[in-house]
Amino acid sequence: MVPVPNEMPRGAAAAVRNPLAFIAARWTPDPRTVRRAALTALVMSVVIVVTGGAVRLTGSGLGCPTWPKCTADSIAATREMGLHGAIEFGNRLLTYVLCAAVGWAIVAARSTKPFRRELTRLGWLQFWIVVANALLGGVVVLVGLNPYTVAAHFMLSTALIAAATVMWHRAGEGDAAPRPLVAPSLRRLTLALVVVTVLLIAVGTVVTGAGPHAGDSSDVPRMPLDWEAVTRVHAVLAWLTVLLAVALWVGLKAFDSPRSALTRTRDLFLVLLAQGLVGYVQYFTDLPEVLVGLHMFGSAVVWIYTLRVLLATRERPLPTAPPVSTTPEPVPA
Repeated sequence: MVPVPNEMPRGAAAAVRNPLAFIAARWTPDPRTVRRAALTALVMSVVIVVTGGAVRLTGSGLGCPTWPKCTADSIAATREMGLHGAIEFGNRLLTYVLCAAVGWAIVAARSTKPFRRELTRLGWLQFWIVVANALLGGVVVLVGLNPYTVAAHFMLSTALIAAATVMWHRAGEGDAAPRPLVAPSLRRLTLALVVVTVLLIAVGTVVTGAGPHAGDSSDVPRMPLDWEAVTRVHAVLAWLTVLLAVALWVGLKAFDSPRSALTRTRDLFLVLLAQGLVGYVQYFTDLPEVLVGLHMFGSAVVWIYTLRVLLATRERPLPTAPPVSTTPEPVPA
């Protein structure tokens, strides 16, 4: 009789104990692959925001009336639930696609040689934000689309976009200490721009929570606020963001700053103008669903471009390869 081994093969055991280390030991991705993986995670983080907005704007927020199942007896939407159930369940399925994209980014970062700890941590940060937001999404359903939980759900998505944007940028630079590229006053102005943009997005969620699009065909309570007043505050913050972007561009130009910072600030200004145009049109046309959805997409784009301006104010150079000697080695006697 041939004895049966009590242990798994060494390679299989290593894969079970630490699958990421097992993959990293056998695969070294090209730097472009790592950056593409990070970009894929960023794109999916924006897609999940847009589809989440589509769920609300089509009145499908309670298309699946419970969580984690879609109904008490089915994990998936049933035929009887109609289009609303299909839309809500489809958005839930996209969370798995987002997880796959973030997982690929983590694997690619972990397999980079030499090991990049900060890049890998940015990947894991995205993973845990996705988990937290999935759980919060369940709470949103269970409390009947309470507008405060919906706002928190969107802000966590904004945090996910931030982590994905930083990882995408960091994948294209080195791990040395950051070196400032602009004057300290311009750095402070950039930080002010980021803070005001966060306030702009946060107040935007309040506008949504107090507005007419409740996310479900039933009568979902709204935030007990004056919608017109909150909208005016949102508009003021939008104009302040535009003015800060213009001031930053002028300052960068005056101090002869790097072209990348100037270009990104100009691009942010153009994105802000487009977002503002959509915002005013939707306001004066009684908030048509298509324009509201486009405005939500614009919010994600504004946030990405703002962060890219911030990241352009400093650099982490890529490590330089050691020079190759052209002197022939001495021939031993």
